[in-house]
Amino acid sequence: MQDLSAQIIRAWRDRVGPKLLPLLSTVRLGGLVLAGLALWGFAEIADEVLEKETQAFDTTILLSLRELHNPLLDRLMIAITFLGEPTELTIMSLALGAWLLWRGQRSEATTLAIAAAGAAGLNVLLKDVFARARPALWARIVDVKYYSFPSGHAMLSVVVYGLLGYLLATHFKRWRVGILISTAVLIAAIGFSRLYLGVHWPTDVLAGYAAGLVWLMTCILSIEIWRHRGTIRTQEAARPKSTSIK
Repeated sequence: MQDLSAQIIRAWRDRVGPKLLPLLSTVRLGGLVLAGLALWGFAEIADEVLEKETQAFDTTILLSLRELHNPLLDRLMIAITFLGEPTELTIMSLALGAWLLWRGQRSEATTLAIAAAGAAGLNVLLKDVFARARPALWARIVDVKYYSFPSGHAMLSVVVYGLLGYLLATHFKRWRVGILISTAVLIAAIGFSRLYLGVHWPTDVLAGYAAGLVWLMTCILSIEIWRHRGTIRTQEAARPKSTSIK
């Protein structure tokens, strides 16, 4: 029994530990905790929406934003909201994925394409499940269709711009803080534009952010695992093979 225990410990020390521990460090457990909190937040918001307990909050926020309307802000918000169009973001992601694949960055290319397409599909599925009507508090200046919850603009912007920000930050570490701040500002601006234009309830946008964050962290985790496996394979290939004397 002691011999078996010793063999298990040595196997962990020599084979499993060196592979698993760096991965946990790279992924950073904080990211997994963040994904868990985002999933919990989405569930809480969804429950409140289904119970129709957010209507007063949602309506108050939108009517307050209505007071800000002017022609200049209208044009600015229309331009910003275009940056979060789900169809355009999906097409852009597929194009960038093809470019990354051409450059030999297979893990990033594959994950970016799956991230965008998966987020778009998941958003449509969630909209069908909740079937929430869009706000109709004033005449809209943009054309919108389909259901409201969760916001596709918010969800796709978190996934696509969040993943692009992550990839840029890992390649240009000197500018990492600026890249991440700029990404967060852009995502927040897109969400705000949907509220300003009166095409989403505030809880639609919050739920879109939460669902997008869960999917984003899943995609980042897949990239980190892919990269870590590549590092392990490289190390094992470079390690001299032991020879046994019979």
